[in-house]
Amino acid sequence: MTATWGLVATVKAPTRDILRFAAHHIELGAHRLYIHLDAADPQAHAALKAHPKVRVFDCDADFWARTGKPRPDKHQVRQSANATRTYARAEVDWLAHIDVDEFLWSDRPVATQLAALPSDIFCARVRPIEALAGDGGAFKAPVPPGPGRAAIAERIYPGIGAHVPAGFLSHVQGKLFLRTGRPDVSFRIHNVYAGGVENPGQTELAGMDLCHFHAADWEHWLSLYRYRLAQGSYRSELRPGRPRPQGGMTLHDLMSLAERTDGPEGLRKIFDTLCVDTPALRERLSAEGLLRLRELNLNESLARHFPRHAQPVP
Repeated sequence: MTATWGLVATVKAPTRDILRFAAHHIELGAHRLYIHLDAADPQAHAALKAHPKVRVFDCDADFWARTGKPRPDKHQVRQSANATRTYARAEVDWLAHIDVDEFLWSDRPVATQLAALPSDIFCARVRPIEALAGDGGAFKAPVPPGPGRAAIAERIYPGIGAHVPAGFLSHVQGKLFLRTGRPDVSFRIHNVYAGGVENPGQTELAGMDLCHFHAADWEHWLSLYRYRLAQGSYRSELRPGRPRPQGGMTLHDLMSLAERTDGPEGLRKIFDTLCVDTPALRERLSAEGLLRLRELNLNESLARHFPRHAQPVP
């Protein structure tokens, strides 16, 4: 028994990154990719349009005019709107909404896992692992909730872990696959509403990871830092990992304090402690059962599906 599956994504990234994202998921078995270019990219558009597995959309003024609604200011709202609209016309049995820096990994075919789910399951959650900055295919799983969470995080990430209980700079919620065919569905970034109910018929997908390249290297992370601090995953309105009376701080609080106190070096210390792939960090993660090694072979997939845009494999 099998099922068709696909992805919808609203992307703004270098051409090669967009094509690596597409190539990886085609290689993984996606029946259809619905890629919305949030900024004009003629090279990516041409390459994607030529691939039979991909539907590509330029999200320009004409695109939003055809939707009958003005272009939302927030990128999260644009993502949700595009995902919801795609769900209503998807050509697959299951559809997930993920980002261009997220890559699915599975220990067995994705289609097989989805087909095996009972018929009363409507949404299936894929949990994230966060890439360590380096070339070794190393990822970390989040520190699980529980009474000892802060202490575990502090052992792994000394001096910072108590303020980042999961040990992640990015989200821990993961993303959802939805069974298609319902008439009353509204996608959100990490959740879904169907008939006004949040995440009905939800289950967890074991044996599948959402490999998140939130901080590929220091320069990449720093280039996105201001935007994330103001509007993205470090924005001030997000809740802290533990209550403020217990010393909880948001990432916005932590990073703003570090920058005020120590300038760029304060930010670099946070990045190095939480993100950089070192033997010592691998050892600490392994001791807590949180180290994950995932060979995604992204360059090889790019060369197979979009050879004109491939670069030599390092």
